[in-house]
Amino acid sequence: MSVEEHWQMDATAPELYDRYLVPAITSLWAGDLLDRIAPKRGDSVLDIACGTGVVARFTEQLGLARRVVGLDLNSAMLAIARSKSPQVEWIEGSALDLPFDAGSFDVVLCQLGLQFFPDRPLALKEMVRVLKPGGRAGFSVYSAIENTPAAYAFDQALDECLGEEASRTKRAEHLSCDAQEIADWTKQAGFDLVDVATVTKQIKFPSMLDYVRFQLTATPMAGLLKDKEVPERERLIVSISDDAASRLDRSMLAGGKLTFPQQSFVAIASL
Repeated sequence: MSVEEHWQMDATAPELYDRYLVPAITSLWAGDLLDRIAPKRGDSVLDIACGTGVVARFTEQLGLARRVVGLDLNSAMLAIARSKSPQVEWIEGSALDLPFDAGSFDVVLCQLGLQFFPDRPLALKEMVRVLKPGGRAGFSVYSAIENTPAAYAFDQALDECLGEEASRTKRAEHLSCDAQEIADWTKQAGFDLVDVATVTKQIKFPSMLDYVRFQLTATPMAGLLKDKEVPERERLIVSISDDAASRLDRSMLAGGKLTFPQQSFVAIASL
């Protein structure tokens, strides 16, 4: 589907996530992460917090890895992943207690997941544990929400239209730290060599309204409107969209579309 088309919210949240978020956002970061980690022929690769599996699927499609495993806590997301790529091993499990023996993998990946883990140091130590000597890890996290204009405008519009703290879930997607702090966490977990890059991608949505509708329909933020009747829900989505659009530079809304920079930290580490 081209960016010119408006999105049709006629499926379950995981299906919508894979249909729209993956092409618009996460596939861009997946390609970047794999370019940086550069899997080698014969590698065994684990994708932690895989969601609907874009990183694992891209890895399998490279045709280099002898084993690709995707792990996530969300069974509904894994169901989508399995339907997309049955060749990958899909496992339901926690990043804080990986169900693998020590030294099981050559490469561990975690795209846009670390910020959600309740114990980040433990998650990083688990990555170290399951890696072979000389193994490599690559992970990405969104930087402070203020560095991604559309997310920040949406964040402010949520609080304005739905009340203080409505934006808490959106803010949880972002880490308000710097690259050096992420490097320090990674070294403290047991990695020897760590490089953290600050990377910006240009994200495109059909419109601000589509961006807001997706956020409030196909992500955990859907809970903000779950008790509203359809007309009221639609009114709030439009109000939040209008408020968010008013906070952006007009160049990001050219032609009725939404285009904005999104910033992440991308870390590559090795033992």
